[in-house]
Formats: sequence, C-alpha cells, structure tokens
Amino acid sequence: MMNRMRRKTVGILVAAALLFGGCGAGQEQGGMQDGSYTAQMPEYSHGWKEYITITVKNGEIIAVEYNAENQSGFVKSWDNAYMNNMKSVTGTYPNEYTRYYASQLAGKNGMAEIDALSGATSSYGNFRKLAEAVVEQAVKGDSAIVLVEPNIVDN
Repeated sequence: MMNRMRRKTVGILVAAALLFGGCGAGQEQGGMQDGSYTAQMPEYSHGWKEYITITVKNGEIIAVEYNAENQSGFVKSWDNAYMNNMKSVTGTYPNEYTRYYASQLAGKNGMAEIDALSGATSSYGNFRKLAEAVVEQAVKGDSAIVLVEPNIVDN
C-alpha cells in the first residue's frame, strides 16, 4: 500500500514538473508574458492622446483597448459631437475604427497583420506603432507605460 502511494505521489510530481516546465517554454521562445501593458503617445494631438492597453493571458492577447483621451480623461469614442463631424467628412468615427483596429489584435499571440480602415488612416498608423510597442513590452514582461512617437502623415 505504501509503495502504491509513493508511486502515485511520484507520478503526480513528475506530471506537475512536466506541466510547469512547459509553461516557460513559450516565454523562452519570445512569447508574450501574462499581464497588462500600455503604450501611449507622449503628447496631445488636436486635443487627444492616443493609447492602447492589452491584457495577455497564456501568451495570447485576450483584451485590447485602443482609444484617445483629452486632458480631462474623456475618451474620444464617447464624444458624440466629434463622431458626427468626423463621420460626415470621412465616413467613419472613433467608436467604429477603435473597435475595428482593436479586434484585429485581440486573440493573437503577437503582432498581427492589421488592415487600414478608410477614413482613419492617421489612426491606423498610430495604432500600428502603439501595437508594436505594446507587444514588445509584453514579450519583455515590462508593464511600464511606453511612450511612442506619433505617425506623421503628409497631407
């Protein structure tokens, strides 16, 4: 009976060692580490500062928030006046394009191919730069907010 318990205990310990030993393998190969990571623009542009925050679990991005906020902390996608003005000019608006870009990064285990949305090309460039920086932070496991220079678009 005692031999049987020892074998069972040893078996459980071996299984646990294999299970937990495999957990670090993805990180050694450049995978993202679990946690929340943020990248943002260093300054306000036209009254808004863009940012992206991702949450990583088991090496995969499970949540993405992409938006911009003004100096009082109000987020751009909630600004109805801004939405109405932008939609009439470009055909899109912040609540639409922020969710569109965020959805292309969610569920991935690294930087994904992201398609531009017509009418939000400046935000597309900024989103790509922010996403690359935040994924790099996740690979390092560095939860400090990283500042990213904005995308410069010639008009």
